[in-house]
Amino acid sequence: MADKPKVYVETTVVSYLTAWPSNEIVMAAHQQITQRWWQSRREEFELFASELVVQEAQAGDADAARRRLAVIGDLDLITIDDSVTQLAELLAQEISLPKRASADALHIGLAVVHGMDYLMTWNCRHIANARHRQRIEDICSSAGYLAPVICTPEELLGEIEDVP
Repeated sequence: MADKPKVYVETTVVSYLTAWPSNEIVMAAHQQITQRWWQSRREEFELFASELVVQEAQAGDADAARRRLAVIGDLDLITIDDSVTQLAELLAQEISLPKRASADALHIGLAVVHGMDYLMTWNCRHIANARHRQRIEDICSSAGYLAPVICTPEELLGEIEDVP
């Protein structure tokens, strides 16, 4: 049996999965898509989070944090090391990410260095951004790594007809 593809689950996915239903239409759609993916597709993949995801999930409302951490508790955790930090710094510099987005570069670095097939996120500003995608791949390749496919749960869901 072939190995399952490896997915790094970034914090926004966990947040959408566990949040109370939103009245805002786009956010509500993201929540529903995330829940549908989690219910119908997650078993097809090996799922990972990181100590950074745990740290981010702990922030904010205590009840919401508890729900997020419960989901993360079922995932294998990958760690931040010097290789991750160095790649993240290079990505942040080369893509010209604002200082406040340094964690976003770290998420990419974690997924890349740990050999993930996919980085799943709803952060379309700095991570799943089509304008950055080729540059991220080029930077990773120059550093000796293969970049994962950066996608949203919707992109990894597949055809709606395929979903039970």
